Amino acid sequence: MRYTKRAVVATACAFALIPAGAAVAGDGPAPAPSKSAKTSKSTAPTEAGNPASAKARVAGVCADAYQVGKTAYIDRAGAHIASVKQFYSKTCNENYGYLWVWDSFRKTSKDYDVSVAVYSYSQEDFFGGRAWTDHNGQEFWSEGAATVKDCTAAVGSLRRAGDPLAGQAASQKMC
Repeated sequence: MRYTKRAVVATACAFALIPAGAAVAGDGPAPAPSKSAKTSKSTAPTEAGNPASAKARVAGVCADAYQVGKTAYIDRAGAHIASVKQFYSKTCNENYGYLWVWDSFRKTSKDYDVSVAVYSYSQEDFFGGRAWTDHNGQEFWSEGAATVKDCTAAVGSLRRAGDPLAGQAASQKMC
């Protein structure tokens, strides 16, 4: 038992001596290192948004993209059914919209229509917009929008088949 404790202490001390990566200041709040490590190692889609996922890659999302601003929620019958987030990539100098459909909605809805884009308050227009009809996926990314000098928000809509109107949400306005 005594040797086990010494081994644990020695290992912990050794890890403390390993230097962490260098940080570079960006144009916005960068994610905490633990969040970067989680999303950069996995290609699985997540509710938080993973720029390394297969669907993010198809949309052209840059690997260093991270969330900016607060998440918005699309509600239906008083319950959250989807999350809408805005992402920013310093490397590509682009913004992205992201929509995640919650499992609770997916279990009760076979097909739905989805759209996601970046809205520029400065230009009063949508950029990078993409739309899907009669879909049942969970992760949706807009294409990149060259709107980083504008005030922007991610916007998303979700309409279940048979509903006359879509639920909509816009993430926090970022300037």
